[in-house]
Amino acid sequence: MPRPKKTTLVSFRHAIEGIVHVFRTQKHMRFHFATAIIIVLVGALMQLEREQWFLLYFAIALVLLTEMLNTAIEACVDLITDSYHPLARIAKDIAAGSVLVATLLAIVVAVLVFFNPANYQRMFELSLIEKPADMFQVGVSGVFLLLLLTLMAKTLGHKGTFLSGGVVSGHSALGFYLSTSVLLVSNQLPTAFLAMCIAALVAQSRIQARIHTAQEVIWGAVLGISVPTVMYRLLPFVAKQIAEWHWTTPL
Repeated sequence: MPRPKKTTLVSFRHAIEGIVHVFRTQKHMRFHFATAIIIVLVGALMQLEREQWFLLYFAIALVLLTEMLNTAIEACVDLITDSYHPLARIAKDIAAGSVLVATLLAIVVAVLVFFNPANYQRMFELSLIEKPADMFQVGVSGVFLLLLLTLMAKTLGHKGTFLSGGVVSGHSALGFYLSTSVLLVSNQLPTAFLAMCIAALVAQSRIQARIHTAQEVIWGAVLGISVPTVMYRLLPFVAKQIAEWHWTTPL
């Protein structure tokens, strides 16, 4: 009997489950996720240019990719043999070495970006305004940060999957993230109110479908509101305070 063809949605779900498995079983992957969150926050604080964001995201993706391939190779080797073999050791060592190379590259990129004097000077200049200089790249970084935090919460909660169920409602988090972003970027209350209503309907649908409880939807809303507030308000405020301290403190 022929095997049923996989749909795009099923393949996507399996890919997400692979990421979740690596995060749940590999402590290095959890460290990489935490490091990525810190990098995004520091990058938003320094208001990096788009080219620098691209380098950082490339380095982050490369580290995560090599860690996943390393885990996959280890699983394949363990599946083939459960006894010591020199070739098995070489395969695992090479896979681990690829993670090391990617990590070293990421460190070099981080040093070149974060320890660039021009970035500090630009931060001191642009932080005199109350909003980020580039709303689009801050919004993209916020979505990336939201996805990382949602995946971490769902994985550590040991309930449901990334796309369905879990201790945090991802649909609720994304809905309230977008609606809060509309409010903070546009400052138009009627538009933001309509966006909030749509987010509330999305959250209510998750409860009605019995995919999430009210508490899980509320946690998703809290996460969705907190991330854009940090990205669009808290970090620019901190940057402004740093700039004022820089210009008022005698050298």
